[in-house]
Amino acid sequence: MEKEHLIFGIRAIVEAIMAGKEVDKVFLQKDAQGELMKDLLKVMKRNNVNFTYVPVEKLNRLTPNNHQGAVATIAPISFVEIEVLVETVLEKTKTPLFLVLDQISDARNFGAIIRTAECTGVDGIIVQKSGAAPVNGDTVKTSAGAVFNIPICRVEHIKDAIFFLQGSGIKTVAATEKTDQTIYDVTLNEPVAIIMGSEDRGINPSVLKIVDEKAKLPMFGTIGSLNVSVACGAFLYEAVRQRK
Repeated sequence: MEKEHLIFGIRAIVEAIMAGKEVDKVFLQKDAQGELMKDLLKVMKRNNVNFTYVPVEKLNRLTPNNHQGAVATIAPISFVEIEVLVETVLEKTKTPLFLVLDQISDARNFGAIIRTAECTGVDGIIVQKSGAAPVNGDTVKTSAGAVFNIPICRVEHIKDAIFFLQGSGIKTVAATEKTDQTIYDVTLNEPVAIIMGSEDRGINPSVLKIVDEKAKLPMFGTIGSLNVSVACGAFLYEAVRQRK
């Protein structure tokens, strides 16, 4: 991970959060205690910063410096608010194409999806703050730099994003095997947001309950699923085909 995308030390991380830096994730040493650590936890919770507890060996691999039990990753991009994203895109086009990622956690999958999204004309990507892959060096590299060319929005809850998109006249289509309808049965040449689920459990059931449509890719082999970045590419290129 690039050193310029890391902050180490409790006080430094607190100051970065308070200054409004795009802190992507904080790694905390297991069983770390003390007043400074308590202050950091309060600041992170107040500002909805994603954090996780890890062994000290993980922190030592991230930085050889005195990290005090805390290392943070800084996103190399600025995220946009969903209201700004949708309003800006709707001003430019009558048939926007959005991509919603429900807690995709692998940075390389995330990067590959961003690369395909940029190539297929996606107008913006929406992810959840907690549980989502960070925008780090692996993401940037796998996206071939596309991460700098497409707006990315982070929201507190995917369900709220779905409701907002629907309220803005955008149809939501979930990629899931829990339907009889294939992607080729769904109309994608209108304002639409395609929702992709996480690598291990797919789209959250509570999200599936509120989407407008569900669609799956036809599968003919013995393996029951595709890598999420591959599946995402298939969905996006079907949207491209319909919009030609």
